[in-house]
Amino acid sequence: MWNTIAGVVAFIAVGLYLLARYRRDRENRRREPERFFRRSRAVLADARLEDTGAIGYPRLAGRYGGLAVQVLPVIDTLATRRLPALWLLVTIQDALPVAARLDLMMRPAGPTTFSNFDLLPVTIERPAGFPEHAVLRTDDPRQCLPTHVVEPHLGVFADLRAKELLIAPNGLRIVWLLGEASRARYGVFREADFGGADLDPALLQGLLDRLVDVRESILAWSRSGA
Repeated sequence: MWNTIAGVVAFIAVGLYLLARYRRDRENRRREPERFFRRSRAVLADARLEDTGAIGYPRLAGRYGGLAVQVLPVIDTLATRRLPALWLLVTIQDALPVAARLDLMMRPAGPTTFSNFDLLPVTIERPAGFPEHAVLRTDDPRQCLPTHVVEPHLGVFADLRAKELLIAPNGLRIVWLLGEASRARYGVFREADFGGADLDPALLQGLLDRLVDVRESILAWSRSGA
C-alpha cells in the first residue's frame, strides 16, 4: 500500500515539474523576440517589431539614415546542415537604378531558407578580386550591375560569418551567420537552441553602414553613366 502511495506521489511530482517547465519554456519563448532585439532597437529610428506570420522571430523595422530598413532573424533547419543555423537578414528597402538582380553567395551548398539564390537562372564567372568561394548569379546578365561597382565593398566576406550580398531594383540585403544551435540539445531534443543569442547593436550598425556604402557606390555609378 505504501509503495502505491509513494508511486502516486512521485507521479504527481513529476507531472507538476513537467508542467512548470512547460510554462517556463512557453514564457521564455514569448519573451525571446523582445529580448533578442532589445539592445539593437536604438540603432533604428521609429523601430518596431512586425509579425511575419511565420514560425520564429518577428521582423524589426525602422529607418536608418532616412532609409527604410528591415532586420529579420531566420532559423535554418534544413537537413543539408549539420546543425540548425541562425541567420540575420539586414535589408535596406530603397529603389536602386539597376534593372537586374545580382546575388553573391559564399560557399553555396544547397537550398536555403533565407534566399532565392537557387532560383536565379544565370551564374556569372567570378571576377578577379572577388572572394575565392563566392558564386554570383543574376536574372539578366545583359542588364546586371558591373561587378567593379561592388568589388570595393567585399572586405566583409573576409569574415566567414558573412554569407550573402543581394542587390536588386528594390534594395539591398546582407545575410550574416549569428550562430549555430547547441549540438547537445539538438542531438537529444531536436531543439534549435542558440544559447540566448541576441543582436549586438555594433554588428547591426556595421552591416547597415556597409549596405549604405554599397548603395552610394551604385548611385555614383548611375550618375556617372559609366
